[in-house]
Amino acid sequence: MTTLMIQGTTSDAGKSTVVAALCRWLHRQGVSVAPFKPQNMALNSAVTVDGGEIGRSTALQALACGLEPHSDMNPVLLKPQTDCGAQVILRGQVYGNMNAVDYHAYKAEARQSVREAWQALSSRYDVIIAEGAGSPAEINLRANDIANMGFAEMVDCPVLLVGDIDRGGVFAQLVGTLELISESERSRTRGFIINRFRGDIALLEPGLDWLSERTGRPVNGVLPYLHGLVLDAEDSVGTSSEHQTGALKVVVPVLPRISNHNDFDPLRLHPGVKLMFVGPEQTPPAADVIILPGSKHTRGDLDWLRTNGWDEVIERHLRYGGHVFGICGGFQMLGHTVSDPDGLEGVPGDSAGLGWLDIDTRMVTGKQLTRVNGTLNTPGQGKPCTVAGYEIHNGVTTGSGLERPLVDLGGNVDGAISTDGQVMGTYLHGVFDDPAACSALLSHWGLSDDGRAVDYARHREQQLDRLADAVEACLDTDWLKALLGIQ
Repeated sequence: MTTLMIQGTTSDAGKSTVVAALCRWLHRQGVSVAPFKPQNMALNSAVTVDGGEIGRSTALQALACGLEPHSDMNPVLLKPQTDCGAQVILRGQVYGNMNAVDYHAYKAEARQSVREAWQALSSRYDVIIAEGAGSPAEINLRANDIANMGFAEMVDCPVLLVGDIDRGGVFAQLVGTLELISESERSRTRGFIINRFRGDIALLEPGLDWLSERTGRPVNGVLPYLHGLVLDAEDSVGTSSEHQTGALKVVVPVLPRISNHNDFDPLRLHPGVKLMFVGPEQTPPAADVIILPGSKHTRGDLDWLRTNGWDEVIERHLRYGGHVFGICGGFQMLGHTVSDPDGLEGVPGDSAGLGWLDIDTRMVTGKQLTRVNGTLNTPGQGKPCTVAGYEIHNGVTTGSGLERPLVDLGGNVDGAISTDGQVMGTYLHGVFDDPAACSALLSHWGLSDDGRAVDYARHREQQLDRLADAVEACLDTDWLKALLGIQ
């Protein structure tokens, strides 16, 4: 078994994408390979085959390997709930809430969960491609590190360092990172990958030669900037879509603790939808549909909506015939009350909801982590269509609004539809991924879909193959195979 770790000079240097690319390339070579991220801080997550929860980007990397995501692939997941605190998930299950100082001290114990998960994966696969977090040169986080070089030193694996040339200063990024890590860490850093390059590679080659001479390490290759690449993001909110004319206008408020915003990727790609993310201090534009996304702190984000005037925006929007849709935490916000008596997401207490659905939600211990399949029942659609997704939430929702469910789960129901059909909500993440379900919702909102909805599962596979093609075309694959000890 061989482990190779991909680390980055900065956050968003492209580590997740490079790991996905290498995983798909190796999978196409017939190699038994799995992804691994020792520690991740992200609000985009996925439900695993063993009933756990891991970062969404790691789940995508598992798909690149032809595998179902497993909780061993991301043994420590931190889901921020405040600026200084997060929910700690160990090997797929909630351990508890910690502030930053307490977690920093706890990392020495979390190391054991990381080691055990890596050992379990190593017993099942020939190659592990591990991903770092942030940068190994974050001096303040080096004590008890389990995310970057601390993990690499623990399992004694080689490291490749990724730098993002698109943001500028890539040579300073790479050389500076090497200067700030220890001698043993430098010795296991075997080479570099430069990411997101645009232009004529001949203009870059003198710099590549200088970098190799200066550091004594090879540049394994330069990956191009892949225009139009849309894949499940680790945490950063994706861009709005660029469709301008004749489009259904969909607005999503960017909540402070927005979670699983990859739900909206199929809408970003739809040629008939103009998706707009609206952040703080931005004026919400006119829209056909407002979608309230998932949240890791429903009551806190509900307060944020009111502070930023979204309650009045939604009321006016509905008065003039618009539609509102809520997903997970956004669904909970549309009810009459959200209660958190035990302070599972923050300060204990009750909050008044927006009041557009006849439901009430109470946060309870024991997170719901399930994959589900059912049928979607949008008003006026005729024959129900199939829908699949996953649930990740603490809340239990009750009320007469559930008597008009959005989804039939074969004996159970999910979501709610207002009596006038303008307001709907669901706990299902991934509700837009299936083209039939997406088309049914868009049709209800006034867009004649005409078969244009994206099959997002197929899209993911195409994008992963696109990444693997870039590896084959732009990296020194013979050198990589030698490093990994494969034929």
